[in-house]
Parts: sequence; C-alpha cells; structure tokens
Amino acid sequence: MITPKTFIPVFGLILLTMTGCQEVAKTSSEAPDSTAANQVETPSTESAKSNQDDAASKVRKDQLNSDIRAKEQRNNVANDGKATNRNDGDVASEVRSKLEANLPASALAVTAKSGAVMVTGTVPTQAQFDRIDGLAKAIKGVSTVTTKVAVAPAKN
Repeated sequence: MITPKTFIPVFGLILLTMTGCQEVAKTSSEAPDSTAANQVETPSTESAKSNQDDAASKVRKDQLNSDIRAKEQRNNVANDGKATNRNDGDVASEVRSKLEANLPASALAVTAKSGAVMVTGTVPTQAQFDRIDGLAKAIKGVSTVTTKVAVAPAKN
C-alpha cells in the first residue's frame, strides 16, 4: 500500500524520469531515433516509395489532419487556445504529422521544447527541404525551427 510518505518520493521519481526523456516523433521507420543523431541514413528506394504512397493516400492525409485538429482542440480547451505553454509532445506530433502529409518519402525525426522545434533526417529533394521551416511554423506554438536535414535521394 502506498502511504503519503512513499507517494511523494515515488511520484517525484516518476516525474523526474518523464521530464528527462524527450519524445521523438518520426515520419517513417527509417527516420533517426533521436534529433541528436548526426548520421544520415538514406532510405532504400522501396522504402521511400512505400512511405510516399502511404503519405500521399487520402486516408492517411485525413488521419494526419485529424490528429492535428484533435491536438489543437485539446489545446484550445486546456490552454485557452494560447500558442504558449503547449505540450511539447503535442507540438512535436503535430509538426511530424504536417511534415509527413506534405513531404512524402521523407525520413524525419521531430522534437519540441518550449516552442523550439528540431527536425533531423533526410528528404529526397531540395524542394522538400525548403518547405520544412514553413510547414513546421504553421503549427500553433512553434516559435523556432532548427533543421538538421540532408537532401539524399533514396538509394537502390
């Protein structure tokens, strides 16, 4: 049985553990596992084609846009619709959804901390690279975007 004396230290440990982790939202399974990674893993042609087909499907785009709307609605209720003090995981997830829906065949990882978004990974074209900043900033609560993304066409 948890008593008040044991509850506070256990809760503190859980809270400390949760704040020490930063959630990484990925546009594909080939995306980096961390935004701190400096390695560029170019997806295979087959994998890039599969990711592109998935991201371009109407059903997937509808799912991604629904995810963004749901998180925005939750923010409107919990945070009075303000762009500040948004949940970092929600912001990262919304940016990931926006990038996945608009940059097919990309392999990107996204983290967010107090409005600062970090995007790493690869995109197949310079045109897709050029769209990252604007797409990310279209999400409420994003103030800055750091992009560590390589332009790397899929490998055979």
